[in-house]
Amino acid sequence: MHKRSFLALLPATTASVFLSTAFAQTDAPLPLVDGEVRRVDAAQGRITLRHGDIPNLDMGAMTMVFRVRDPALLKEMKAGDKVHFTAQMVDGQLTVMSLTVAH
Repeated sequence: MHKRSFLALLPATTASVFLSTAFAQTDAPLPLVDGEVRRVDAAQGRITLRHGDIPNLDMGAMTMVFRVRDPALLKEMKAGDKVHFTAQMVDGQLTVMSLTVAH
């Protein structure tokens, strides 16, 4: 028996819609999440945040350590700061993509 890919079993129109939907989801803007800085580790490029739900990661509210995409994001951050941030999985690590102090 020959193995076929999942897409090979779909009619061409369905496969096209499936692929365009799958790729469109990756281009969607990341949701802005509210959080509070608990700890900053600039030397390691990491930040500990107590945060609300992160829908794009299917993650509930909790406190955890994130890697930051750009260590410069940590420059003005300190424990206790209320922040807005975006996060996504990058190379298998939870990564803060943007980070701003909430006003």
